[in-house]
Amino acid sequence: MPHTILVVDDDPDTLSRMRRHLTQWGFDVRTADSLKQADAALREQRPDLAIVDLMLEDVDSGFTLCHRIKRQDPAIPVILVTAVTHYTNLQFDALGREEAAWIKADAILQKPVLFETLAARIRQLLPAD
Repeated sequence: MPHTILVVDDDPDTLSRMRRHLTQWGFDVRTADSLKQADAALREQRPDLAIVDLMLEDVDSGFTLCHRIKRQDPAIPVILVTAVTHYTNLQFDALGREEAAWIKADAILQKPVLFETLAARIRQLLPAD
């Protein structure tokens, strides 16, 4: 049975590209384009992994969603994707103890996401069947 990945991003092009790649890699993909849709998807089915955009409706919606996912089930790996560095030059590329305590993500990837990097992170975070 394939792993289920929830992808949350307010950009339809990003959702489409993510769905295409993840499906080609053999995953069952669920998508949401808002915090509200993501909450509904989480109630409907527990994902094996979540890929969450940092800036959805609000600049911190991704942080909020990461907290909700980890509160629901701390074992669900979360990859946070962000274009913040592109827009602000602030680096969100390391998860030290202090950052991990409040970010609640298992990995952070910069947009545009390199799909080879995404595949490597997923392999690290999901147990092999």
